[in-house]
Amino acid sequence: MERAHAGQSSAEGSAEGRPPARGPERGDRPREKLVRVGATSLGDNELLAIVLGSGTAGTSALGLANAVLSTAGGLQGLLRMTPDDLRGISGVGSARSAQILAALELGRRSLIRKPPPRAQMGSPRDIVAFLLPEYGGRPVEHFGVVLLDTKHRVLRTVILSVGGSDSTPVQPREVFRHATAAAAAALVVFHNHPSGDPTPSGDDIALTRRLMAAGVLMGTPVLDHVVIGDGRYCSFKEIGIL
Repeated sequence: MERAHAGQSSAEGSAEGRPPARGPERGDRPREKLVRVGATSLGDNELLAIVLGSGTAGTSALGLANAVLSTAGGLQGLLRMTPDDLRGISGVGSARSAQILAALELGRRSLIRKPPPRAQMGSPRDIVAFLLPEYGGRPVEHFGVVLLDTKHRVLRTVILSVGGSDSTPVQPREVFRHATAAAAAALVVFHNHPSGDPTPSGDDIALTRRLMAAGVLMGTPVLDHVVIGDGRYCSFKEIGIL
């Protein structure tokens, strides 16, 4: 069994370096290899084998991938193949043809579509315009953080806690754990008041001061704490607490 496997690996492999197609090492199937070392370490044939999912009687998924790439003349040729071209390859058929074409189309779309511009938080009003439609008027309190890059553009918004009708406690370590994971340069914390009145409580002020102190230590400043009510808001920066 080991000799047969080694022979197959040699037949399906390729030259030195990092060619567009190569076979797996012994016992290293494409899917397991992707999980272990990442997609960029796989050859074109290995990635295509994962798209195909399985082979046919007497042919592994990797062998079928090699046959497809050989018929197409490589990855660039595969981009030009029609459904009929693919179905004409032994073992491909309609289902696998559709899988290949769908994967190619996803890759094409990822290249031609520009991502939407990220919102920039230049002022408390920008923050409110970003948050109020989503969190204003909610019946329970949501506490979250908006993580920003060096130009104060939104990296992501994370909800840290969802509580009852009164309050939901949040620890600074949770806020800055997410900030560190996102490599955020700054952040804005926010929460809504289900009562609709955005006037900050004593607990809101105390928490904000703790977060400000932690932000100084972590090198990730807290730019604002916005309390959202029903169509209204309170910015700690605007009222002079930050």
